[in-house]
Amino acid sequence: MSDTRVPSRPTPPVARDEPLDRRLVLSSLWISMLFVFVYVDLFAFYRADVIEAALAGEVAGVGFTVGQTFLALVTLYVLVPSLMVVGCLLLPRRYNRLANLVLATVYALTIVGATVGETWVYFMVGSGVELVLLGVVVRVAHRWR
Repeated sequence: MSDTRVPSRPTPPVARDEPLDRRLVLSSLWISMLFVFVYVDLFAFYRADVIEAALAGEVAGVGFTVGQTFLALVTLYVLVPSLMVVGCLLLPRRYNRLANLVLATVYALTIVGATVGETWVYFMVGSGVELVLLGVVVRVAHRWR
């Protein structure tokens, strides 16, 4: 008698995504936030009110004078998330988690503050995306035990 069974095929392995290292996830979120941050500020220079204020040595809408102190403070403000990109990769877990929780929350509050009274849609959309990214930073850091 002959065997009429169909030979069995090996079951292909199930493709599974490997979990991403939280350090890489957090670093990537800060990078994305910085890209949006930079582009929103860059797009502002297509606005006549921003250009006119810049040429007058002021920040449009808030009346800050652009000088040494202002530019130094803005540089420090931008340096913090920039350094978080590498900090997420190098800091020990305990300090990494704390830095992400605190700094993402502080930056979210400053973004909300900057958006108050804003009427330009591009600015609100960009700020909204920044807030979502920072919210994910807080969520990932909070769950990192």
